[in-house]
Amino acid sequence: MAALIAENFRFLSLFFKSKDVMIFNGLVALGTVGSKELFSVVAFHCPCSPARNYIYGLAAIGVPALALFLIGVIWNNHTWNLVAECHKRGVKNFSAAATFLLFGSIMGRAAVAPVTWSVISLLRGEAYICALSEFVTPSSLDKFPPEYGAEVLARFPCRDVPANLTKFRDEVTRRLRYESQLFGWLLIGIVAVLVFLTKCLKHCCSPLSYRQEAYWAQYRSNEDKLFRRTAEVHSRILAAKNVKHFFGFVALDKEEKELVQEFPVEGVQPSPQWNAITGVYIYRENKGFPLYSRLHKWAKGVEGNGPTPEGHELLFLAS
Repeated sequence: MAALIAENFRFLSLFFKSKDVMIFNGLVALGTVGSKELFSVVAFHCPCSPARNYIYGLAAIGVPALALFLIGVIWNNHTWNLVAECHKRGVKNFSAAATFLLFGSIMGRAAVAPVTWSVISLLRGEAYICALSEFVTPSSLDKFPPEYGAEVLARFPCRDVPANLTKFRDEVTRRLRYESQLFGWLLIGIVAVLVFLTKCLKHCCSPLSYRQEAYWAQYRSNEDKLFRRTAEVHSRILAAKNVKHFFGFVALDKEEKELVQEFPVEGVQPSPQWNAITGVYIYRENKGFPLYSRLHKWAKGVEGNGPTPEGHELLFLAS
C-alpha cells in the first residue's frame, strides 16, 4: 500500500514538471495504472447482490473514467485558451477544420487517462465479473442445479456460494474474465490504430517541414518557460514596489534585492496587451514569414486573428 502511494506521489511530481506531449501522456497513463491498482485494493468491493452488481460494476469503470476525462479537459491549456477566445473574440475567425482540430486536440489529450482506466479495469476483470455474473444463463452451465438462480450467480464474485457450486463459480469467473480481457485487448488495438492514423494524418496535413515543426515546438517551450519565469519576477518586483509604497519599506532577501535593482519595473501591461497574447493560436504566416505564437504575432505588430490579405491560416494547432 505504501509503495503504491509513494509511486503516485512520484508520478504527480513528474506530471507537473513534464512539458513533452509523449512524456505527458505516458505519465498520465502510468499514474492512472497506479491509481487503478490502489482503487482495486482499497475501494472495490462487489455487493454480490442481484440488480446491484450491474450498477456497481459499471460505475466502478465508468464514473472514474468520466472524472478523469473531465480533469483532463480542465488541465488542458487549450480548453482555457478556447474559453478566452470565445469570450474575447468569438470563434468566427476559425474555419470548421480548425475548430474540429482544436476540439480533437482537447478530447484526445483528455481521453488518455479514462481509456487507460477502462483498459486496466477490463484486463483485471473484477468489475466486469461483478457486473455480469448474475446474467449468466444457468442452462449454459453443464449440470447446474435447477434450484439455484440469479441470486446465487450474483454471489459468485464474492465466493460466498455452497460447496457444490464451487466448480460452476470457477467456470463463470473464467468465462467472464475471458470476455473482459478480450474487450480490453480489443480496446487497446482500436486505440493504437486510431493513434497511428491520427499521427499519419497530422504529418500528412502539416504545412511545416519536420525540422520547422521541431523548431516550433522548441520555440513554444522556450517562450512558455521564459514568459512564466519573467512574469514571476515582474510580479514580485511590482509587489515589492507597492508594499514599499504602503509601508515605506519592504523586507527583501538578498536575491530579491538584486532582482529589484537589476530589473526596474515602471508599470503594468494594459489589458489589451494581455488579451492580444491570450487565446487559441493556430499556426499562421504573414508575408511568408512564420508567426509561432500570439506573443510572436503581437511583437511583430500583426493585427487580428483571422486570415488577412498578407497572411493566411494554415490550420495547424500546437500539440
